[in-house]
Amino acid sequence: MNQIVQNYVLPDGNEPIVEWLAALQDIKGRAKIRARINQIRAGNPGKFNTVAPGIMEMKIDFGPGYRVYYARVGKRVILLLCGGDKQTQRADIKKATEFLSDYKRRMQEHD
Repeated sequence: MNQIVQNYVLPDGNEPIVEWLAALQDIKGRAKIRARINQIRAGNPGKFNTVAPGIMEMKIDFGPGYRVYYARVGKRVILLLCGGDKQTQRADIKKATEFLSDYKRRMQEHD
């Protein structure tokens, strides 16, 4: 079943996953990451780990070990939080956790 993929949006309107991908100098790596995002959109998450409550890490076995952090929101929505690589993994997981908390808080405020 196809999934709805959305980017987490900061209160200022910026999207961390979009900014990270745009800044990535590795064109082949960027293409591999986008292919994995399309794969998850098609309902096939591939290789991933749960790295914190509600946070999944999608591994892309290319380059420096790229990772995309995401959360499931409901049954069909995948929320892309941020990206990084093996070297920035700890900080990226912390950011992803903060982003998910912020997302949930703002969604509750709208209800």
